[in-house]
Amino acid sequence: MNNKLTKVVCCGLLTLTPWLAQAEEVTLKAVTAFGQDTYFNKRFNQFVEKVNAEGKGLVQIKVIGGPESMPPFEVGNSLRAGVVDIANTTGVFHANMVPETLAMTLTNKPMSELRENGGYSLMDKIHRDKANMVWLARLSDGLEYHLYTNEKVDSADLSGLKLRGVPVYRSFFQALGATPLQVAPGEVFTALERGVVDGYGWPSVGIFDLGWQEKTKYRVEPGFYNVEVSLFMNQNAWKKLDSEQREFLNKKVAWVESLNESAAFEADAEKQRQAEAGIEAIVLPAEQAGHFRELSQQAGWQAVEQLSPKYVQQLKASFGG
Repeated sequence: MNNKLTKVVCCGLLTLTPWLAQAEEVTLKAVTAFGQDTYFNKRFNQFVEKVNAEGKGLVQIKVIGGPESMPPFEVGNSLRAGVVDIANTTGVFHANMVPETLAMTLTNKPMSELRENGGYSLMDKIHRDKANMVWLARLSDGLEYHLYTNEKVDSADLSGLKLRGVPVYRSFFQALGATPLQVAPGEVFTALERGVVDGYGWPSVGIFDLGWQEKTKYRVEPGFYNVEVSLFMNQNAWKKLDSEQREFLNKKVAWVESLNESAAFEADAEKQRQAEAGIEAIVLPAEQAGHFRELSQQAGWQAVEQLSPKYVQQLKASFGG
C-alpha cells in the first residue's frame, strides 16, 4: 500500500515539474516615456532585447506601450502603484514625487562613481521611501542639455525670451531672465511655429526624432547639466524576484550602463548633423560662458535645497562637483 502511495506521489510530482519550472519565469510589464524610434528609447530597447534573449525561464520583459498610451508625466504614478513593473523614463517626469531626483541631472559625475561614493544608494533609498520605486540603471550618462533658440543671443542674459522648460532647468532659465513655459514634447513644434516659445532646452541629441530642427535656428554653447534617463522598477515587483532573478537583472544593468561610454561620440555626430541642417552654433564668450555654467549650478542646487532641505547636503556631497 505504501509503495503504491509512493508511486502515486512521485507520478504527481513528475506531472507538476513542467508547471513548476514554467512558474519560475517572471514577466515584467514595462512602459517607456519616449517614442519607439527615438534616441532615448534606444538603450531601453537594447536592455529589453538582452534580457529576453538571455533570461528565458528566468525573467522576461513585455513592453506594453509608450507615450501614445501613457503620458510621460503619468509614468511615475503608474510605476508607484504597480500598474507597470518597470519603466524607461527620467526623474524629471516624477520630480513632483521625488524632487531630489533633480540632483541626478545636476551631477557631472559618472554613474560608476555614484555607485562607489554612496550617491546611487542614497537616491535609490529616497525613491523607495517616497515613490515605491527602485532605481535600477542610468540609461543616459555624459550628454549635456543645450539651449536651442530662434533668437540670436550673445550673453547669459535671456531677458524677454519665452523658453519651453521642464522642472530640472526651470530655475536656471529664470536665473537667465527668461520666462519658462511648460509645453508637452508633442506640442513644441507647433509652439515654435506659432511663436508661443522662442526656444527650448533639450539634450545635444534627439531633436531630429521630433522634427524640431525644422523650426530651430541656433544652438547655444556651452551645454549644461548631465541628461538623465533611467530604468526604474516598482519596489514590490523587485521584492518578489528571487536572488537569482535579481542577480541576473543586475548583470544586465551593468552591461547596459557600459554602453553610455559612447555618448560623447554620439553627441559630436548629432551636432554635425545639426550644422548640416542649418542650425548655427552660438559660442558664448569665455566670461559669459563661465557665468552661464555657474548660474546653471547655482539655480539647480538652490531648487533642490528649497524642495528637499532634509537631503540637500548629502546629495551635494555625493552628486555635487
